[in-house]
Order: sequence, then structure tokens, then C-alpha cells
Amino acid sequence: MNPSPYPVLTVLTFWPLAASLLLAFCRKESQVRIVTLIASLIEVVLAYPLLAFQSKEGFQFLEHIPWAPDWGLNYTMGVDGISIFMVWLSIFTLPLCVLCSWTYIGKRVKEFHVCLLLMTMACVGVFAALDLVLFYFFWEALLIPMYLMIAIWGGDEKRYASLKFFIYTLAGSTVLLVAIVALRVVGGTFSIPELMQMDFSFRFQYWVFLAFFLAFAIKVPMFPFHTWLPAAHVQAPSAGSVILAAVLLKMGTYGFLRFSLPMTPAASEYFAPLMIAISLASILYGGLVALGQTDIKKLIAYSSVAHMGFVTLGIFVFSVQGVQGAIFQMLNHGIITGALFMMIGAIYERSHSRDIGKNMGLGKFLPFFMFFWGLFGFASFGFPGTNGFIGEFLVLAAAFKFKTLVGIIAVPGALLAAAYILKVTLKMAWGEPPSPEGKGWLDLKKKEWVYLVGPAILVIYLGLAPSGFLNVITPTVSATLTSFESRKSNALPAPKAPEGTTLIFTEEGGVTSAGGEKNG
Repeated sequence: MNPSPYPVLTVLTFWPLAASLLLAFCRKESQVRIVTLIASLIEVVLAYPLLAFQSKEGFQFLEHIPWAPDWGLNYTMGVDGISIFMVWLSIFTLPLCVLCSWTYIGKRVKEFHVCLLLMTMACVGVFAALDLVLFYFFWEALLIPMYLMIAIWGGDEKRYASLKFFIYTLAGSTVLLVAIVALRVVGGTFSIPELMQMDFSFRFQYWVFLAFFLAFAIKVPMFPFHTWLPAAHVQAPSAGSVILAAVLLKMGTYGFLRFSLPMTPAASEYFAPLMIAISLASILYGGLVALGQTDIKKLIAYSSVAHMGFVTLGIFVFSVQGVQGAIFQMLNHGIITGALFMMIGAIYERSHSRDIGKNMGLGKFLPFFMFFWGLFGFASFGFPGTNGFIGEFLVLAAAFKFKTLVGIIAVPGALLAAAYILKVTLKMAWGEPPSPEGKGWLDLKKKEWVYLVGPAILVIYLGLAPSGFLNVITPTVSATLTSFESRKSNALPAPKAPEGTTLIFTEEGGVTSAGGEKNG
């Protein structure tokens, strides 16, 4: 179904690429910024037809063009309830990144904005692609501009952070490519919707799931594959941190929902205890390490490890409530943490430091700044009435229904989030300023008002009226889990024989014991 008068997903994907080419004709830095901002707003306008998305299962806004038929390659795009909000998040993040970089970036401005546009293209493409090769193209396309953003415009340790990011993500991409090739050889197609309906042997699912796991766990990132994230966040410029937090991390959890559960259902259930254990470890480890940080940016970076742990926990308890909470938390984390990283960049422009001790007492002379910080901070630890509360509550409720012990272990993660956010907020708002310099700082500038008001409205709106979002995703979530439950038993391991019994595998594929009784 494609109710749009034009191929909206293709336009949204490649308009940023076209806009990046326009920057070649800009000679002044001011022109580059203005053109990029206008292009980002045009991207938002072009997404208007997506508002016609209907609350039902199946892919919508489908686009299909034979690409290389002899090789089984097709250009296929589409969105469903799992991906539609990720596309919107990618699109709305772009103008915010342009605004928060307006004065933050002072060198090689044109190249920086080209990287921003190319990353937006790759992000939209990842969430809209319905062909494995097309998906992989966009997945890899994100690597280069993100690497350059850290390596060129990063902090003092940018070389180390960019190289670590590149090596980790390239390693994950390599095993993902192996899984894609295996699916093509066994499944006979690159079509994601077709592969989602196929039943594979348990042994095949076992190895494909492990390949998916390594690729997606690194991207999330899950403990213990998380070590690239704090370095990348701390060294990246504000816009790089925003894209990392708001969009890039969601590619990993999106991969679990789009590939692991539908294509390897039996293996997903087999590895669920391990996935839940790693998710709980991510929640607790991320929270504990964040509690001990003195660098504001590193604190929020480690908090992302914990928050994304809640997402993977919600996915692998295999309930509608849990997956709803996971997808909601993906969107919420993008809004909240993206806003916090923009605010960290804003305060860094004033104090030239991200140390908590050098940014205390801001409530006395930056009251509006601290109002927004408090709003996003409270949403981050799930304060009732904010969007962070809904997603976390759904995941915790699903965890308790799955197994009480799992819920009990996850609860301290929510408490740790409150502890580290309140700790940094208390010092920044009412601590004793280390010097009188801050008294001369300006409160929120016009551009800061612009890029903070939008996320603030979403924090409150989604917190008080989440039903609209949940109604959109529920049909797809229900259909995904129904298919998962019906197909996970189609590829069970070979049955074990009682001691002293010999199994004979028949030509028809059955299993016969030495006594002659046949098992299916």
C-alpha cells in the first residue's frame, strides 16, 4: 500500500544526498549552515505523507523496483509499526543537529554538514529498506561519515575514539554480511518480508542468530560490547552524540525486532535466557558506572547502556507489553538523550568544560537552561507524567509477568537512573559555582530555545497521551509475536533418545528408534 502521491521513502532517503551536493556551490560558512537547515526542514515537509500511516499490520508505502533480477536483488522500501517512528526520529533529528552545531563547529563547516546529511540518508534507509543488500548498504554507509565526524571534529582523544568505533562496528558488519549471505543461499532470496515467513532448521537459525547477535549487540551496545560508546560520545561533537544516541543505537534493537525474532524464532527462544541476562547486566552495569562519573557527557553515555538494556529486555520477554515498551523506549531514549547531549554541548560552549564541578550553581543565573535540564533529566529516569515513565513501566511490568526474579533484578536499574540524574542535577542547579565567571553567561539563546522546545513538548505529550503511539505499533507487534509463537516450534533440535537407544534418521526426514517407533 502506498497512499503517497510520490515515492515518499525514496525521496526521504535520497533528498539529504541531493542536498549535500548543493553544498558544493556554497562558498561561505553561513551559506552552508542556512542551506543545510533549509534542506533539513524540507525533509520534514516531505515526510508529511507518512502521516497517512494506518494502524494495521503489514508494510505500507511500499516501493519495489527490480534492481539486478539475475542476482535476486530488488530495490524494495516500506515501513510498518516497528519502523515508522524510527524514520520520523531520523528525520526530526537532522534540523536539531544543524541548530546545535551552528556555533559549536568552527572548522571545515561544509564537510561537517555533508556528513550530517549523509548520516540522515543512511539512517532513513536502514529503517525503510526491505531488501537485505539494500539494508546492508545503508548500514555500512553510516560508518564512514560517523567515523569522520569523530575523527575530525572530536575532542583531544578523537583518534582513539574514532578508531575504536570503526573497528567495533566494522567487526559487527562483517558477521552481519555472513548472515545475509547464508540467508540468501538457504532462503533463496534477499527479500526481508519473504525471509520473515520462512522456516529454517534449528542449526541454521542457531548460527544466524549468533551472527545477528554480534552485529546488533555491538550497535546497541550491550554489555560487554559497549566500550566503544562512552569514548565515541565523549569525543564526538554535540551533533555526533545526538545522532549516536537518538538514531544509531536504535539500529541494533531494530535489528533484533526485524531480523532475529521473525527469521530465527526457535534460536531466539533458545538464547532468550542469555539475552535477558546480558540485558540485566547492561542495566545494572550502566547505572553503576554512570553514578561514579564526573564528566557530564560520559555520565549520559553510560546511562544509554542502561536504557538500551531495558529495550532488549522488553524484546526478549516475548510479550506484546514488553515489545510495546521496548519500541516506546527506543523513541523516548532518542528524544530525551538527544536533548541532553544538545544541552551538554550548549553548556560546554559557555564553560569549555564538561566536568560537573565546573558547571555548578547554574540554577542561579541560567534558570531556563536548568528548567529544560530538569525536565529531560526527570524523563530520563522515568518520572511519572513524562514519556520515559511509560516505556520503562511497560518493560518492567512485562518482566515481572515473565518471571518475578527478572523484574526484581531490573528494578535497581531504575533506581540507579534516579540516583545519577538527581546527583548531577542537584550539583548543577544548586551547587556552589567554582568561580564568578558563570554570572556573565547568557541564559538560553534563540536557537537553543528552538531546538529544546520541540523535544520538551514530545516528552510531556507522549508521557500524558501515549495511546496514539501505542495504537500505531500494536498491530505490527501483535502480528510479529503471533508469527513468532506459531513458528518457533517448527525448527526444534533433533529429539534425544532414551539411554541405550539408537536413533536412525530416515530418508523422509523422520527419526526412528532402534525399536522401530517413528518420531516426526
